[in-house]
Amino acid sequence: MIDFYYCPAVNGHKVRIALEELGAAYRVMPVDINNGDQFQPAYLKISPNNKIPAMVDHEPPGGGRPLELFESGAMLLYLAEKHGQLLPKDVHGRFDVLKWVFWQVGGLGPMGGQAIHFREYAPEDVPYGKLRYTREIQRLFRVLDRQLAGKRYVAGANYSIADIACYPWIVPHERAGVQIDKFAEVKRWLADIAARPAVQRAYELAKSFQRAPMDEVAKQRLFHQSPESIEREVAARRGAA
Repeated sequence: MIDFYYCPAVNGHKVRIALEELGAAYRVMPVDINNGDQFQPAYLKISPNNKIPAMVDHEPPGGGRPLELFESGAMLLYLAEKHGQLLPKDVHGRFDVLKWVFWQVGGLGPMGGQAIHFREYAPEDVPYGKLRYTREIQRLFRVLDRQLAGKRYVAGANYSIADIACYPWIVPHERAGVQIDKFAEVKRWLADIAARPAVQRAYELAKSFQRAPMDEVAKQRLFHQSPESIEREVAARRGAA
């Protein structure tokens, strides 16, 4: 059984899609990031970067003590290897997938997140920030569009964790300032992935998650972290325990 620490944010969707695709036995451990659950001392022992998602596998391959993981890319790789699916075993196929997983983790996700932040959440209008990140996410869509030309999936003929990593960051394209019609291959691929039953289950299950409203306190908590603010958040929860 896997304890899956989750809230329905983009990186949480990635891992939940994989769990559903693989038919893994898991239970959801809700983490309301608007309410500051990510600063609970017990959670920080699993996810020291105070982000979601995270997981604890109580039955890792080979047995032994439970395996704790944070970082969605690491979780996708672990799940694929444990179940022997969604990642080719030959060296060329394996690294064709992994390079696109790392591309998403290092580029598509951070740049998409920044584009949405400056377009929706910045407390003041920052034209340079909006332009910088909107142009960069559009560039990355073009990279993916070219990669998908002549291929059904990101890394070739077979569905993989590369598709699972990328898909939830393509879904909010309008919020990031991307006109999807300009990227025909991405648009075709997006519809194909959206039709998969496991993807539909993952997004439908997300609707049942109860999350506190995004008020000004939550925005400060999420977008204005500092070493000092994190220490205060952790201390407050340690004192309430």
